[in-house]
Amino acid sequence: MAEVRARVHLKVGTKSDIDAELLSFSGLKTEKEHVAMIFQSADKTQNAPIVRMHSECLTGDVFHSSRCDCGEQLDETINKMAEQGGILLYLRQEGRGIGLYNKIDAYKLQSEGLNTYEANNHLGFADDLRDFEEAAQMLVALGVERIRLVTNNPKKIRELKEHGIGIDEVINTMAHLKNGNEDYLKAKASHGKHNLDV
Repeated sequence: MAEVRARVHLKVGTKSDIDAELLSFSGLKTEKEHVAMIFQSADKTQNAPIVRMHSECLTGDVFHSSRCDCGEQLDETINKMAEQGGILLYLRQEGRGIGLYNKIDAYKLQSEGLNTYEANNHLGFADDLRDFEEAAQMLVALGVERIRLVTNNPKKIRELKEHGIGIDEVINTMAHLKNGNEDYLKAKASHGKHNLDV
């Protein structure tokens, strides 16, 4: 059974001016080092807090790569939660679960004309290897049973429901179109069935 291991206060955001708590967990299925960030005590004050499951993306979140929209989605979520409260689950599932090195290999294939899903398939991986059961475990450890989920991805909605989390509302993120990621967003919309207006 998953439990909160430790929680610490910190300031986050591009100006480090947003109050949040960072939580670690023990007892998760794979023992990956997923973390939760809680804004304005959302776990205690909201019956159905805003929640985003954000899969780690080193290239987008840290280096602001032009190939994806991950960093922009993360920033959008942090800013929303700074105003409204919420829980950000930061999941260590780089490259839709294939890992960082394989993701870089997939980038090379994308440069040669494959889309993001085709590149993963060419490397021998399924479209999306992420498993959101541990996200559900984290929410249960926080005493959260119903949420308002920030996502465009139907897989996240489906898997959270399968693992017993009630979803009262789905809140879509913006389509963060920029130079270099249009094909990526179109593939997410057409192949991954993400709710994106590109």
